[in-house]
Amino acid sequence: MSHRRHWVLIPAAGVGKRFGAAVPKQYLELAGRPVIDYAIGAFIGHPAIAGCVVVLGSDDGWWDETSRYAGNARVLRAPGGAERCHSVRNGLDALAGQAADDDWVLVHDAARPCLRRSDLDRLLAALADEPVGALLAVPIADTVKQAQAGRVAATLPRSALWRAYTPQAFPLGLLRSALAHAEQQDLIVTDDASAVELLGHRPALIEGSTDNIKITRPEDLPLAAFFLNRQAQDQATC
Repeated sequence: MSHRRHWVLIPAAGVGKRFGAAVPKQYLELAGRPVIDYAIGAFIGHPAIAGCVVVLGSDDGWWDETSRYAGNARVLRAPGGAERCHSVRNGLDALAGQAADDDWVLVHDAARPCLRRSDLDRLLAALADEPVGALLAVPIADTVKQAQAGRVAATLPRSALWRAYTPQAFPLGLLRSALAHAEQQDLIVTDDASAVELLGHRPALIEGSTDNIKITRPEDLPLAAFFLNRQAQDQATC
């Protein structure tokens, strides 16, 4: 299995409507750098990562101006699609010339800047003998309510519930087939594991750190800065 390479795919064509900023959230400044640079930086220097493809919107005017990786030879570009799942598909197409169908593709959110190297290493280690794929996730600690018309309809047993994070890693060929199958069913999947599950597969859940947050709302930005600072302090004391 050692011959299988690991590639990274970062869909970055979204505009972050929920955030409400004039600049897409992946380009907001975080401790002097755009958010997306932290997402890419978590992988680009890792010895197990063969390369990266970033999927950009057709009207993206920030990538070339702000990212330190815009001119990096190991970072390919691909055009964005109407939805995230379409962008991922385009990114897979861009990798097809270099990556084999059984190579691993790690899909990671552009607005998730706090991925720990230890979590990435744990995921990569799990892939060594994993037939389907795996994703970082965190067990839910809160009590979860199912709602109906603004009122509680049911309380769900949290022991079986996990919060899905990224990266999510699957063989390139399998992920491409899964996304094509979802599109044929007119389904818009919100993460890559969902598409693979539709084919009847059960990806492995690899427990990650809770600070691997996604920038979704304005209050997430200072929280991410706090987490990055704390991670840097932890590394300095190791």
